[in-house]
Amino acid sequence: MRKILFMILIGAALSAQAAESWLLQLDRWGNPSFMTLHLQDEGGKLSGTLDGDSLTGTRKNGQILLSVIDKDGKRYEYKGSAEANRLQGSADFPDTNDAKARASHTFSARRLPERSSSAPQRHEFQPKDYANEFSATRTPVLTVWPGDTIHTTTIDSGGVDERGVTRALYGNPQTGPFFVMGAEAGDTLVVRLLKLKLNRDYADSLDDIVGRARTVGVAARATALGKPVRWKLDLERGLASPERQGDTLRGFAVPVRPMLGGLAVAPPDGPAVSTGDTGRFGGNMDFNEVVEGNTVYLPVQQPGALLYLGDAHALQGDGETSQYALETSMEVEFRVEVIKGKAIGMPRVESPTHIMTLGQAGSLDDALRAATAGMTQWLEQDYGLSLSDSAVVLGSAVQYTVANLAGRSVGVAAKIRKDLLPRR
Repeated sequence: MRKILFMILIGAALSAQAAESWLLQLDRWGNPSFMTLHLQDEGGKLSGTLDGDSLTGTRKNGQILLSVIDKDGKRYEYKGSAEANRLQGSADFPDTNDAKARASHTFSARRLPERSSSAPQRHEFQPKDYANEFSATRTPVLTVWPGDTIHTTTIDSGGVDERGVTRALYGNPQTGPFFVMGAEAGDTLVVRLLKLKLNRDYADSLDDIVGRARTVGVAARATALGKPVRWKLDLERGLASPERQGDTLRGFAVPVRPMLGGLAVAPPDGPAVSTGDTGRFGGNMDFNEVVEGNTVYLPVQQPGALLYLGDAHALQGDGETSQYALETSMEVEFRVEVIKGKAIGMPRVESPTHIMTLGQAGSLDDALRAATAGMTQWLEQDYGLSLSDSAVVLGSAVQYTVANLAGRSVGVAAKIRKDLLPRR
């Protein structure tokens, strides 16, 4: 019995060693695409998947050959050199415009690390540089696993850190990206915001009203607006007040509510997206419910999700109507999880009391429609409500808030109290 048990354990260990995960990058006429490659090696005979499609192949004498059949029955072949942690070579693809022709593309792949422990880990990450675009091509700063917690920092939208030192180009520079093992396109990334803590005693804003919020009369009177406003942050009392107060604002102070203006996964293949923009992947959402204690759900677009975060605000009113909120730096702690095979249409936020969907578009009308569609999807997926049921709930219980007016796109959030909904 002991011998049999020993052989079972040895076989399991060999099987675990033979299972490999790789991140494959394909170059198609100068356009990179990223795919997850899973391999099982049995003495040089390979099986597995590439972005969910089945493959077979061989690995021998430093060479690798993979044959992939997609869901439509089309054949793809990858041939090249194989090292312990790197693959590279050429891929033979069907031509996208001629069914009788084939096209050749180069590829490379890096082997993804194996988890050292099944227990969730806590990571301390100190950023050395920052991103000014949301992109799948930026090298991940850290690889983590579902259940892991990350403690890190952000800088403000102008690129200034907690010591007042400029560390990056202005324009909402982001910390990241963080590569989350196991996350693939079609999954949902769960970001639990455990701590958002201000780490300096000032913030910067403007005395402005965004153009979308101005009437013609206000616009005519607002020609002198847009001047910088420095805010004092009382970290002990949790209050913010303008540094220079005239008689009319003397004693004016507001409670801080630290939030992240930027939170995103990498967008789909194609051009990178500015950290000033938004999309269904998240982005510069400037939604003042992205706060400590809440959970953000983002639709995964790329292998590893590639999570970015930044643009910390000490406080922001609905819509960020002053163009800049109370821009500052922040200490951030969050935990990541992955919901496999669950696709959502847009960012979601969950608080202890509400579920919220964030519609982002070029107009408030389109953002409202997107937020409503996202809420009906959530009610169907998680609460089992039909569209008719959702209409009843929306008509009696939905709340809409203007999330963002300051960017190139605008945001509208749909919110429903959780205690009004059937149990999940």
